[in-house]
Amino acid sequence: MKVILFDLDGTLVDTAPDLAGALDHALQSQGRPAVGLDAVRHMVGDGAVALVERGLEATGGITSPTQFKAAVDAFFVYYGANLAATSRPFPGVVACLEGLRRDGYRLAVCTNKTEQFTRPLLDQLDLTRHFDAIVGGDSFSVKKPDPGHLTGTIDRATAGAAASWAAMVGDSANDINAAKAAGLPSVVVSFGYTRIPPHELGADRLIDHFDELRAALNALGA
Repeated sequence: MKVILFDLDGTLVDTAPDLAGALDHALQSQGRPAVGLDAVRHMVGDGAVALVERGLEATGGITSPTQFKAAVDAFFVYYGANLAATSRPFPGVVACLEGLRRDGYRLAVCTNKTEQFTRPLLDQLDLTRHFDAIVGGDSFSVKKPDPGHLTGTIDRATAGAAASWAAMVGDSANDINAAKAAGLPSVVVSFGYTRIPPHELGADRLIDHFDELRAALNALGA
């Protein structure tokens, strides 16, 4: 049984526009300037709370726990109502997932995004049907880059059976470092939301389009 784990934001789905809208709303609710889409692409990866924290730090810092909580609450309300306003799967994602399932892979989402946002987003984009497991950043007691996030996701995807092979597909250091710690091969996409250039993340393969993923997996020994 072979399993492919996918990160969500910046890997499967271009969520940055909606995340930027929610973050700018949260910042402006606290009298801060908007940071905009380009900045948000480099802030994503550790969940919504971390994103709000980075937004506040970039616009003057966190002045109090009360301010921080108010900004987080504003983000959650706005984002929950606008999960897929403009977010879309990256080109080639759906065809690739369908092909991988035909090839017999078990597929899973392993994201640091909380489950309350992950599952509705995938539902709204009609992607849920492709996955055997969907695991968020609050599904376990650990999250990426902890390898337990990946191994726990694999266990859910296989319903507890042993996987004969598995790999991680992501866009950030959290994804690749978690894969290394778990002893899994990894593929990084070139179009994601990373603060480190993709070719410097140390993944086993780099792809520019999802049309290239099946060949990359085969090259890794899948």
